[in-house]
This record gives sequence, C-alpha cells and structure tokens, in this order.
Amino acid sequence: MSFTTRTVGQPDTLDYRVFIEKNGTPVSAFHDIPLFADEANKIYNMVVEIPRWTNAKMEISKEDSLNPIKQDTKKGKLRYVRNAFPHHGYIWNYGALPQTWEDPGQTNSDTKCVGDNDPIDVCEIGEAVGYTGQVKQVKILGVMALIDEGETDWKVLAIDVNDPLASKMNDIEDIERYMPGLIHATNEWFRIYKIPDGKPENQFAFGGEAKNRAYATEIVKETAEAWAGLISGKSDNSKIAIANTLLNNASSISEAAADEVAAGGVKKAAPVTDQSLHKWFFISGSKI
Repeated sequence: MSFTTRTVGQPDTLDYRVFIEKNGTPVSAFHDIPLFADEANKIYNMVVEIPRWTNAKMEISKEDSLNPIKQDTKKGKLRYVRNAFPHHGYIWNYGALPQTWEDPGQTNSDTKCVGDNDPIDVCEIGEAVGYTGQVKQVKILGVMALIDEGETDWKVLAIDVNDPLASKMNDIEDIERYMPGLIHATNEWFRIYKIPDGKPENQFAFGGEAKNRAYATEIVKETAEAWAGLISGKSDNSKIAIANTLLNNASSISEAAADEVAAGGVKKAAPVTDQSLHKWFFISGSKI
C-alpha cells in the first residue's frame, strides 16, 4: 500500500497537521495503516513523526479525528527537544508502529510498569533522513524499555529495508557491529534529553540493556493485541479517537471523518523565536 501526506496549516504553529492519505483520501495514521507491510518476512510499516536532526516534537495525535501528526504542546506552547551535547535534535528517524497501543491498563511482567497509552515508538537508524508522515518499511532489530514517570515507554530499534546495510542487520548485535556507538548514544539521548528543561534524568528497565529482535517482536505483538482490543471497544479509553476509513469490519469506520479534513497546501514555516534551539546544552555527569 502506498501512502501520501496532506499538510494543513503552517509548520511551527499550533494549527499545523500532517494527515496521511490513501488514494487522496485521509486515513488514520494510528488505525488505518497496517502494522505489517509483509508479515511473512516480518517487515513492518513505520509512520515517521520526527525526521532525524530536527527538534520539533511531532507525534500522532490520539485525540484528533483520523489521528494526524501534530506538534506536541505544554502549557499552550509548542514543544521542542534541546540539543544535549553531543547530540543535535533527534538522532534517528523517530516515529511509531501503526495498529499498536501501549495499554495503560496492563502491567508488563518484566518492567513492572503499565503502558504509556501511545502507539509503540520506533527509532529508525538507516542513513536516509525521512519526512513527517512518511510510511517506511522497516526490519525490527531490538528494543529498549524507557521508564517514564512510572510507565513503560518501549523504544523499538529498526532499520529501513531499503537501507544499504539492511541485508546485513538482523538482530541487536548487528547494530554495534555496523554502527558502533549507536546503542550507547541512544541510551544516553533518552536519559538526558529532558534535563535542559529542568527534568530529572530518565531511567531504563533492564539496566539500559537493549533486548534482542525476538524479545522486541513479542513486545510488538502484545501491543498489536492491545490495539485490537482498543479498536473493537473491549478496552475502554474514551480519550482516544478511533475513527478510521479503511477498517471495513470495524464499527469505528467513518467516511465523514475524511470529508472534514481541510484541503492541504505547502506553507512556509513560521519563525521559531526560541533561540535556545540553536545552542548545545552540556549535561554534567552524563555517561559518555
């Protein structure tokens, strides 16, 4: 399945949205895109929310109809991640696996924490820089378990199947073999990225260890089953918009939802006035 994007509003504003389309019709970035691009070969679809090297904290909106990608806010202001030395913005293409859900009503037996109520996050480590709303086909290589305010926030490590190294990378140890230092940098990035905003260092389950592909695929399977419960109404979460346009067997299908999406158009980004986005923050005591 091929997907395109429809942008509504001006980047770096509160009204900016990126919708994903199928044949020119808006679909849900959360619910309509299949988890698998090729289930037999374990190739997954990933929705890119944040391209590598950028700072705007873009995410699939759980609350908005058809779940477009928008910039996260705090106290009415747009959120950006700071540049925590030696990193600049996000150090991978960051996004999510559609048709997955980290159920806040379920406690993981290993982390002893509940899910964070989002689609499962993906760090895509290939060399090509993606774009917001891109649907990439990826191979899963492993997973890390960030513990964020008492919730399990899984971080799947994956690579674009079209990357030159994709054929050589099949499990977690291959990341260190072909991209030495990236797992360490990923651990460090997630530990320290909130510190410039006055928050404490983040923690990981498993002592920060990245688990292998087999473990990761089981976690993804669990979150896919949780999503199935969500979309069928078995799991009660009234704050999540479940309208979709492609799930023919779902009671949540809504053709009207697509009709309500405004026409798109590429607009120039608004000027970002927060000059701290251009500086590096040096974190004392970071384990480099």
